[in-house]
Amino acid sequence: MQIFVDADACPVKDEVVRVAERHSVMVTFVANFGLRPSRDPMIRTVMVPQGADAADDWIVEQATEGDIVVTSDIPLAGRALKRGAVVLGPTGKPFTESSIGMALAMRELNQHRRETGESRGLNAAFSARDRSSFLQAFDEAIVRGKT
Repeated sequence: MQIFVDADACPVKDEVVRVAERHSVMVTFVANFGLRPSRDPMIRTVMVPQGADAADDWIVEQATEGDIVVTSDIPLAGRALKRGAVVLGPTGKPFTESSIGMALAMRELNQHRRETGESRGLNAAFSARDRSSFLQAFDEAIVRGKT
C-alpha cells in the first residue's frame, strides 16, 4: 500500500505524514509547484510539469488497487477509484463507486451556477472538525488496507 496526495492546496499534508509514519506507509506528495523535499525516506515529493491535469495524470498512472489517494479533486477521485484505490477528501469524506456519480453531477451543477452568476462559489472554511474527521477516516483506511 502507498499513499498518494494531490498536494497542491491540500490542507492535511502534516496529518498525512503523521498517520503514515505511525503505520510505516510510504507517502508521495504530487504537485505542480511549491513542495519542500523531505529527508524522511518514507516521504517522496514529485514535481510534475505545469499543466491542468499533470498531477492528476501522474497519480492515476501510479495508483493501484489498495493504495490510498487523498484529494479534493472530484474527477481525480473518480479516475483513482477506477484504478481500485481508496479515495478520501481532506475532510475525511470517502469517495466511493456509489457516491462518485452524484459528486460529479453536483460539481457540474455548481460550476454552471457560478458561470451564470447564481452562485459566488464560496466554499466553507476548513475547520478543526474537518481535520479531526480526516485523521480518523485516514487512520481507518490504512488499518483496513493493511489487513
